[in-house]
Amino acid sequence: MATVGSTPKTMRALAAYGKDDYRFEEEYPAPVCGDDDIIIKTEACGICAGDLKCSHGASMFWGDETQPAWVNPPFIPGHEFMGHIVEMGENVEGYELGERIIADQIVPCGKCRFCQDGHYWMCEPHNILGFQRENNGGMAEYVKYSKNCVISRVPEEMSLNDALLIEPYGCSKHAVDRASITNEDVVVISGAGTLGLGMVTYARMKNPKKLIVLDMQTGRLEKAKDFGADLVFNPGETDVDKEVKALTGGYGCDIYIEATGNPASVVQGLKMIRKLGRFVEFSVFGSETTVDWSIIGDRKELDILGAHLSPYAYPFVIENIMNGKLKTEGVVSSMFPIEEWKKGFEYATGKYGDFKVALTF
Repeated sequence: MATVGSTPKTMRALAAYGKDDYRFEEEYPAPVCGDDDIIIKTEACGICAGDLKCSHGASMFWGDETQPAWVNPPFIPGHEFMGHIVEMGENVEGYELGERIIADQIVPCGKCRFCQDGHYWMCEPHNILGFQRENNGGMAEYVKYSKNCVISRVPEEMSLNDALLIEPYGCSKHAVDRASITNEDVVVISGAGTLGLGMVTYARMKNPKKLIVLDMQTGRLEKAKDFGADLVFNPGETDVDKEVKALTGGYGCDIYIEATGNPASVVQGLKMIRKLGRFVEFSVFGSETTVDWSIIGDRKELDILGAHLSPYAYPFVIENIMNGKLKTEGVVSSMFPIEEWKKGFEYATGKYGDFKVALTF
């Protein structure tokens, strides 16, 4: 095997060995570059709500009596990262050492029916960077991109803070695209964390009739207003269903996008949305949600749409962050060296008012 460039044999990394068993290691084995692989040196890695839920042992990752485990430890977490190429296999073409690149979160197999018909983000094996030992993530100094990774180039002039938002904003774009917003729609986005803010700034580009954002934190609502929301409400302080109904002649919003991961937000949305409305669910939930399904069918005949990952989104997001159409200011609020990962995970909960928190190398 011949490669271009080189990678050390060991690296600093955060490794997940089991539920609540995450360890920082100074000399974790670095990835080995195969003929078709690219190795990057990681600049930084954002901490996602999914990373937090996985670290706390959520059953959707680790399995329970009703579902098998999806993760495959030991693995290196993290899927919101980018870096510069330091090594390439002999079969790699079209890239050069030193280029700054990022890959979609999913590593598609290229063979299943979904990959074959262009829906690669729903790949049946569903291997994702940052959850299996075969697809280690970005909370390490070096990461291997295999042949099937969906890679995009990142401009050198893009700031690190902005580059860290490519992956979450890609997810935001896909969720908003699923909603098919027009300029006649009253849109409610529930949740104004990083992903919700990405939805707000992109939804603003769709020019909806009214863009309303809900969140329990004042700071997040203020940022949503800065990013293009027409109105913001705190459901803990305001009867948001009453407010939205008052703004829509008693009918309710046309579109409701759920981005909190809180079961109460789902119930709230089903109540608030008008008949024949579109409900988009994006979030990862830590617990099951119980709703009256007769609302969906018998009472309102709703379109219920899911949104998963960020297919075909990175080039658009990169272009529109660079030209300023997608707002980013202040979203990445704290960074910690990988050695302080515990502090980073704590801040990523939002308990100190942060939006996006990242680990650096």
